Amino acid sequence: MDIQAIISAVVVLTSIGAVSAVMLVVVDRFLSIPEDALVAEITEILPGVNCGACGYAGCQDYALAVTKDEEVNLCVPGGDEVSRLIAAATGKEAKDVMECVAVVRCRGYDDVAKKKMEYDGVKSCIAANAIFSGSRECREGCLGFGDCVAVCKFDAMQIIDGVAYSDPEKCNGCGVCAEACPKGIIDILPLSNRAVISCSNREKGAVARKQCSNSCIGCRLCEKACNYGAIKIVDNLAQVDFEKCVGCGDCKAVCPTKAISMIFGEQKPLIAD
Repeated sequence: MDIQAIISAVVVLTSIGAVSAVMLVVVDRFLSIPEDALVAEITEILPGVNCGACGYAGCQDYALAVTKDEEVNLCVPGGDEVSRLIAAATGKEAKDVMECVAVVRCRGYDDVAKKKMEYDGVKSCIAANAIFSGSRECREGCLGFGDCVAVCKFDAMQIIDGVAYSDPEKCNGCGVCAEACPKGIIDILPLSNRAVISCSNREKGAVARKQCSNSCIGCRLCEKACNYGAIKIVDNLAQVDFEKCVGCGDCKAVCPTKAISMIFGEQKPLIAD
């Protein structure tokens, strides 16, 4: 083989490689998109818990969206302070955050909720729910294995006597626990001292009471006691209209089964007598 031909080929290929490298450097220098400094600034402002309460996959995604046309007050964990900081950074109008709290619509504690069987399977609410809706007679009640506790980033959820409880002092209302609950009995409600129905059982009163002594029995005493028309019985279960409720607690006082509580009325849940 002609050695000169080999040398020529090497020189040509090397030259092509060198020219290509220079071209790539030039393209990168002039055509690359630099990281948006504003997105980075807003990401630093956000709490960084990536809870998804804003509707985005994480804090950085929300930061990118808010630099465009998204609202500044969607970060529930960050609250009003974060909303104001984002507004200042983006030049948008500051808006208050709708502060919320998770409320578990069940008080079927171990002492009051009757069991239909013993469950010895995987200690997971999703797994237990797949087997005859759990071990208790009430098919709507909390399963008590703590799937909500496992996903809470704020240490606000705990299991007390077999039922999940959300501490309103710690809860940020992000809603991750509600998504994790296979029963769908965790509501995200406005943070205010309103009455909440701590039951999800829609069976008729006699049946519901046999399943759990803390269940709503649809007796309508709460409905009659409310002077604001804020509470009604719908499908055997009391429902509270937050637009009308003033948090007086009259409904709670007359409930014979302690199925009504106030968001800030009790630091720890109580078991019905």
